[in-house]
Amino acid sequence: MRISEHWLSEWVGLPDSTRELADRLTMAGLEVDAVESAAPEFSGVVVGEIIDCAPHSDAERLSVCTVADGTDEPKTVVCGAPNAATGLRAPFAQVGARLPEGMKIKATRLRGVKSHGMLCAAKELGLSEESAGLMPLPADAPVGADLREWMDLDDAVIDVELTPNRSDCLSMQGVAREVGVLTGQPVTRPTIEPVAPVHESTLPTELEKPAACPRYCGRVIHGINPRAATPLWLAERLRRAGIRPLSLTVDITNYLMLELGQPMHAFDRATLSGGIRVRGAAEGESLALLNGETVDLTAGTLVIADHDKPVAIAGVMGGQATAVSDTTVDIFLESAFFAPSALAGCARQYGLHTDSSHRFERGVDPQRCVEAIERATALICAHAGGEPGPVSESVEVAHLPTTPAVSVRPARVNAVLGTAIEAETMQQMLTRLGMPSLVDGEALHVTAPSWRFDIAREVDLIEEIARIHGYDRLPSRRSALPARIPAESESRVALGRLRALLVDRGYHEAITYSFVPADLDAQLDPDHTAPALANPLSADMAVMRTSLWPGLIRALAHNRNRQMSRVRLFETGLRFRGALPDLEQTPGIAGVVTGPAAPKHWDHTERPVDFFDIKGDVEALLATLGADRDCRFESTPHPALHPGQSARILCDDVACGWVGALHPATVRQLDLDGAVYVFEIDQAVFSARALPAFAPLSRYPSIRRDLAIVVDESVSADAVRDVIAAAAGEALESVELFDVYRGKGVSDGCKSLAMGLILQDNSRTLTDQDVEAVMTAVMRALSDTLDAGLRE
Repeated sequence: MRISEHWLSEWVGLPDSTRELADRLTMAGLEVDAVESAAPEFSGVVVGEIIDCAPHSDAERLSVCTVADGTDEPKTVVCGAPNAATGLRAPFAQVGARLPEGMKIKATRLRGVKSHGMLCAAKELGLSEESAGLMPLPADAPVGADLREWMDLDDAVIDVELTPNRSDCLSMQGVAREVGVLTGQPVTRPTIEPVAPVHESTLPTELEKPAACPRYCGRVIHGINPRAATPLWLAERLRRAGIRPLSLTVDITNYLMLELGQPMHAFDRATLSGGIRVRGAAEGESLALLNGETVDLTAGTLVIADHDKPVAIAGVMGGQATAVSDTTVDIFLESAFFAPSALAGCARQYGLHTDSSHRFERGVDPQRCVEAIERATALICAHAGGEPGPVSESVEVAHLPTTPAVSVRPARVNAVLGTAIEAETMQQMLTRLGMPSLVDGEALHVTAPSWRFDIAREVDLIEEIARIHGYDRLPSRRSALPARIPAESESRVALGRLRALLVDRGYHEAITYSFVPADLDAQLDPDHTAPALANPLSADMAVMRTSLWPGLIRALAHNRNRQMSRVRLFETGLRFRGALPDLEQTPGIAGVVTGPAAPKHWDHTERPVDFFDIKGDVEALLATLGADRDCRFESTPHPALHPGQSARILCDDVACGWVGALHPATVRQLDLDGAVYVFEIDQAVFSARALPAFAPLSRYPSIRRDLAIVVDESVSADAVRDVIAAAAGEALESVELFDVYRGKGVSDGCKSLAMGLILQDNSRTLTDQDVEAVMTAVMRALSDTLDAGLRE
């Protein structure tokens, strides 16, 4: 939800600074993702009026305009915009002005005519991604006024990331209500008066699926001006909210969605046959949508239909055939309530995601339908004329959401939060949240408002009190009672140590949702079936994760989309596998890395992270188990990993995890840039580490022998090391790989491995004969077991 600070200030008094407002919203549970300026920096741009426009004598596509800019002398400007015309008011960059790209406007000569300034398109001012000509301003725009000040462009846009249970804040009204509670300021709603009908024309409505749509309101408006322009103030509020203005009627329905949180739709009345039927789609029906796509409707999908055909996917998108166009003079406004359970996953099923479906899937206020339609009618009639009819309402009260009565005990609140908040203060908090309470003995009895679908239990009200009081103000203290700390096994590697180790290696800890999209989980962990939720909050939270990778990959994409080139994240948490009642919950630790291997620095050349970087991080984790645990990597394909860069992690010959590069097809599908590497390990591995024990050092010298052998390409260094250890016996202190060679002198399909053997005895000095005997035994074993030979 993108919030214009200046628009919000019309609803409620704000803190002194944008940063303070953002901090208070975040600490109240409405996480602020970003704060942006409503417009890029520019200066010296004023409202100009073209008082004369003539073709350029030496260029067909240029015009010579005389522009009034509020100074004593009009300016001559050469302009190439196709809509330049006498009487048009548009942004005018005077000589000396600076535009967003840093360009400074100077007087210049174009095809023999001197131009003193520049008439601007919206794109040139950073107010639109595309424009076909000059940015038209209203006819009453004050000539010579500073454009930035007149359009109120020194505004901040606050981008709030909302959790699925807070759909009430997907509107200016909802956010203002929250800010009012946090600041103690009154909330001023716009006055919404019923619009008196001028005629009696209505459309009959039938609710064939009342459980999915228990309330449907509509209104017919005759004789609107189809070419009426959207007022600049309304278009600007849409732009700052991230919505592109289209036409007046559509813009007003979008505006009401942002203002009151009620999605609406407008139909061309002339294209509707008979009345409205809210029903399930029939087998074989299709619908051409507003985005140009034609979809085959699945039987049972909730649709809005007339008496002949479906005209919209309910709560998702309207049809092209009944859309309002430049020739529409009679419209039918729709304002309805659709049950979240009926629309969950509907948009995703057809590859869609709209602002409307986003809200309906999470829940909108079922009591605001009539209010929204009255507000929209007033705006349409004020700017496009028209004669409204009466508001028609079809409602099945039995299927409307109920507002539960919930009790909360102030003593319980303070016991849970560790606070000493007065009961009267709690009552005031809840009242300002729209939940007036009655005091009965030691409890406050509250009726949840119609816009809060997430208030059902005492703990929900405790959460409300906690976040309004301020999470940062909750005490952090030790209990007065003596704590009983359970004994912890020395053989267990503490999870805190593993976290600290990864942080030391440059990782940041992530905490992601246990609910993930079904397709992503299946793509990254196809060997396990994810438990599906019976009533998911949204399609993106449809199943419980079987792996930690989906959440980390989504967090990675979130960071990359915000220009973070180097990302290193890890997470610890539960994976859920199987089905009830035998659901398995296994803890794991996983990580994801991408971008440069190290931060940019002057003393080294930047290189991208590779497989061996993340393998080194995994080895550091496994090293906490001690040298006596046999941990190794086995080249094994994994369906989600790169075929040539994946390895199974083994500990004492038991599989315990994976490490590798994400499959290139998955990287492309998720629109990630560059190689992505992941690992995941079962936490159970770290429950039994080798305890350190004293071992005396030998007083006798060690002897090193290097051995370069040629083996088949498929033979691993671990296999060679195992054979050497078995053949050398107790005389072998250690063995290490120090070189791998392929090339001249080594046959195709083979490789040369150079191993360093350290030989030592605890009771005597080894002789040359002892060493030669060991090396002979080693070579014989390598030859017999791995068909290895000495490199010539």
